[in-house]
Amino acid sequence: MVSTPQRQTVSEKQSRRLAEESRQGWEKPSFAKELYLGHLRLDLVHPEPAASPLEQARGEAFLSRLREYCATLDPTVIEREGRVPDTYVKGLAELGCFGIKIPERHGGLGLGQLTYNRALMLVGSVHSTLAVLLSAHQSIGVPEPLKLAGTPAQQDAYLPRCAAGAVSAFLLTEPDVGSDPAHLATTAVPTEDGSAYEIDGVKLWTTNGVVAELLVVMARVPESQGHRGGVTAFVVEADSPGITVERRNGFMGLRGIENGVTRFHRVRVPKENVIGGEGQGLKIALATLNTGRLSVPACCAGAAKWALSIARQWSAERVQWGRPIAEHEAIAARISFIAATAFALESVVELTSRLADAGGNDIRIEAALAKLWASELAWQVADDLVQIRGGRGYETAESLAARGERAVPAEQLLRDLRINRIFEGSTEIMHLLIAREAVDTHLAVAGDLAEEDADLRAKARAAVGASGFYAGWLPRLLVGAGLNPASFTEFGALAPHLRFVERRARKLARATFYGMARWQARLQRRQGFLGRVVDIGAELFAMSATCVRAAALRGEDEEQGRTAERLADTFCRQSRLRVERLFDALWTNTDDEDRELAGSVLRGDITWLEAGILDPSEGTGPWIARSRSGASTEPNLARRYEL
Repeated sequence: MVSTPQRQTVSEKQSRRLAEESRQGWEKPSFAKELYLGHLRLDLVHPEPAASPLEQARGEAFLSRLREYCATLDPTVIEREGRVPDTYVKGLAELGCFGIKIPERHGGLGLGQLTYNRALMLVGSVHSTLAVLLSAHQSIGVPEPLKLAGTPAQQDAYLPRCAAGAVSAFLLTEPDVGSDPAHLATTAVPTEDGSAYEIDGVKLWTTNGVVAELLVVMARVPESQGHRGGVTAFVVEADSPGITVERRNGFMGLRGIENGVTRFHRVRVPKENVIGGEGQGLKIALATLNTGRLSVPACCAGAAKWALSIARQWSAERVQWGRPIAEHEAIAARISFIAATAFALESVVELTSRLADAGGNDIRIEAALAKLWASELAWQVADDLVQIRGGRGYETAESLAARGERAVPAEQLLRDLRINRIFEGSTEIMHLLIAREAVDTHLAVAGDLAEEDADLRAKARAAVGASGFYAGWLPRLLVGAGLNPASFTEFGALAPHLRFVERRARKLARATFYGMARWQARLQRRQGFLGRVVDIGAELFAMSATCVRAAALRGEDEEQGRTAERLADTFCRQSRLRVERLFDALWTNTDDEDRELAGSVLRGDITWLEAGILDPSEGTGPWIARSRSGASTEPNLARRYEL
């Protein structure tokens, strides 16, 4: 008997409560959190944490071998066939790419986040799908959750397999569940004898799921006697009876990605396969993403570096009106943006990776900011590259080659990068996630002032309690090192930019306070305001990272350091303009009008505007296909790489 599962009836308040319960507390310092509080704590990031000479040598040796191998790969095969050849995967496995961060005692290379992200930049420059294959396996697949919360027995059983090339996948999303896991419908019901769980449900957009041997599955355990219940993480053998890969999804870009729809029907999973305990699934997922999200900015940085190379070569070759197009100011501005942004993207990746390896800081906001900011800026870089290339930018590499021209896949870059603004937290979700962490101190101080259902008496008590904190905090936001012309002189020509960062960090903190005072509990609904607050902080963080990296490069090589300083200076000037526009938009915007017009659209008040067109999608199916529990009626499309 096949039936439609009961959708979880969960209120907005319950969803928020679940999200709150899954958050980590603050135990370590955070540069980005301090930035949102108005404090420029450069001591937390400067000088950049350095790897040991041995670690550095091992990393460079691995990257050298990887570069040599990647030079033998043909990306047009992946783009044309829509699959990564087994031989490519085998070669990557033999180099240890599936176990870069897995400890040596478990068969991995035991290298750090910095080498890992550099490896993703390298393989991603061959084809984006290769980087996705490795990052979905190691950033969010089985290795990272087991490293963080797995038992010794789980680590011994699964990490060596992962390191050897047993591909893994992370299964959270469902047809009706995206960024709100409170509505998770997949269940894991304990067996009567308590020795196992039976998983039932359907998972959507399972990156690597088509070829994975091991899965991390998020499922809801019902609360019962002896079971606390809640969203729980399981490590599951992908060939377990009852698992069917029903679809291999196709996308705008990332041709070759093994992403599908996976059905679970009475899949028996031993209790020993629970990761971290019942109800800990979302905490494990969030902890995994603290560093897992860094794979996105790494791929974005690699893409921007490639775009810079193509823009440089093409703009010197292409002549219009008697001059190379690079000499025309309109094109020069785009080239400048690409170059400065590529340097900033790599600076953000380098700094966050080094902080992750050092382990002394809490980098959840830094990683989230890096993912958010990098995905947005890299998309602009790709768009500018297509514009610089003109008609050839819109033409496919295959078509260019057929005409006898250099096969530059600029349009592919644009298609492949677009997903970064959506997966592992869309831009909109990242704004909310970062905003929540950025205002954590304010929420703790405000107490009932930030609760919509608190009564007036509770709010009055909270206001009295908060006044003590703000009486000491607000005056410190009026003056700072940014007003002193002698501050940050060790950064040379970049010192004025760091003084700008310090001043604007204090201004941002004041603006956040004014927003809380104005809207109190309603602030959480002012997503336009919060999004701009987050974006300002992201730019200030990127400016800081860029200046820190330029200073580091100057210390290593004086000549390269001067070039790096020029790149950093140009980037900071461009970033400052974006910051000022965002500050202006905090209070002068169309947020209210946008909400009203959107409401009018949804009510059907202006359907007359839709007249005169046809919708080819009409009648092709429901907006969201409701998943049905029960045994699969589809052929199993799962396959395995031949290693």
